[in-house]
Amino acid sequence: MAHTHSHSHTPGNDNAKRLMLAFGVTATFMVIEVIGGLVSGSLALLADAGHMLTDAAALLFALLAVQFARRPPNARHTFGWLRLTTLAAFVNAIALVVITVLIVWEAVQRFRHPQPIAGTTMMVIAVAGLLANILAFWILHRGSGEKNLNVRAAALHVLGDLLGSVGAIVAALVILYTGWTPVDPILSVLVSCLVLRSAWRLLKESVNELLEGAPTSMDIDELKRNLRRSVPEVRNVHHVHVWLVGEKPVMTMHVQVIPPHDHDALLDRIQHFLEHHYDIGHATVQMEYQPCNGPDCHLNEAQSGHSHHHHS
Repeated sequence: MAHTHSHSHTPGNDNAKRLMLAFGVTATFMVIEVIGGLVSGSLALLADAGHMLTDAAALLFALLAVQFARRPPNARHTFGWLRLTTLAAFVNAIALVVITVLIVWEAVQRFRHPQPIAGTTMMVIAVAGLLANILAFWILHRGSGEKNLNVRAAALHVLGDLLGSVGAIVAALVILYTGWTPVDPILSVLVSCLVLRSAWRLLKESVNELLEGAPTSMDIDELKRNLRRSVPEVRNVHHVHVWLVGEKPVMTMHVQVIPPHDHDALLDRIQHFLEHHYDIGHATVQMEYQPCNGPDCHLNEAQSGHSHHHHS
């Protein structure tokens, strides 16, 4: 846990390779599904192709974001381009929501005006699409990429496709055995709702990061208590700000301490605690010997652990 903050090199290469492979698989089968959907007349298949279209764009966008994130920091962009990956995840989530709305709208039209569907063609294309999606999802989900919000955004797109392919297969089976075509728009709507749920979660995470929110998994009050417990010289912790750049947590805080014999050694212990217990590799700590008297001294004290980011 202590060293995951330094992952920007190897996993970056790994993520880029994975995204490139997944893009190739997705783009190829997107074309096949569009043709298959038009030939068979299946909305479920076109819904899946629609997801695959946003997937191909999302994977390409994610790949560009990973490449940009490798650029070193400079005088203007002191954190480098890490936040670009969050922006890509945010755009991907919005794209998923828009596609879902369009598919539901088309499904409503299909209920009003049912259309004939070629079940066999639909089944063949849907099975091929499912295999392609399983391959792409496996490529994106192995290794360290699960921690990267941007790779997870791309994986969610592919998961949506995977569910779409399953829906298309079920719809094809029903149409082949019963001839009941309304199952096609019904299943396309169900798949879209599942995708929407995932997209909403992703949207919340990326917005939280763009608004300088603290990591949702981090309890600031608990961090302060644990720091006082682990480092006896620490009397009080205030002006705590935590936010994310890429998936890296960054922190600033003021610490009231008993005047130490060795200032640097105490600072090193505090930073060691933050890195090893909270994976915060970049922390700016201001040590003070007098009690804090300002209006913001009790920031985070009587509030929830996540409210401090409004003051960042």
